[in-house]
Amino acid sequence: MHIQVNGKQIDVGEALRGHVEDRFLAAVGKYAENPIDSTVTFSRDRHEIVCDATAHLSTGMVAKAKGKATDPYAAAESACDRLEKQLRRYKRRLKDHHKERPSPIPALEAAGYVLQGAADDAHHDEDWEEPASLDPMIIAEMRHPVQSLTVGEAVMAMEMADEPFLLFKNNSHGGINVVFRRPDGNIGWIDPANLPEG
Repeated sequence: MHIQVNGKQIDVGEALRGHVEDRFLAAVGKYAENPIDSTVTFSRDRHEIVCDATAHLSTGMVAKAKGKATDPYAAAESACDRLEKQLRRYKRRLKDHHKERPSPIPALEAAGYVLQGAADDAHHDEDWEEPASLDPMIIAEMRHPVQSLTVGEAVMAMEMADEPFLLFKNNSHGGINVVFRRPDGNIGWIDPANLPEG
């Protein structure tokens, strides 16, 4: 497994790089069979060091974790502990319930866009005028995989990727579904194919 360690406005020395590579290799290799690669990025957030870790697994799933501390080694340990916890939960659930799952999980490609948002204070400005067109301006384009998953696997993938929602192709009927984290802490599920008649 290849581990890329880099820093944003932080110099990542050889000692820290070696420590992170050894620690993450042990953690990811312990719970994931044939992991593809991992990326660990250090950055500053005021007085703290932030360590963002991402592991790409051979199944097509992605696990993400973040750690914060005043010391880069402690931030790396925090992120690694969180990643290890996610992978331990993932491995147990996948092993118990989905032995027949193909590897990697089949996925479609979907286009994703970043749209320019309106400034919050723009509507309060007396000189503000409504734009002539309501078509949003596209700032960036990217590709996103849409995996074929069960609802349970989709919830697990969303939790592992530490995302607020996940778009997926439902294995039971082939339709596009969404799972999302609700403000009350529960998980929501949108299934347009399951609308009641009438």
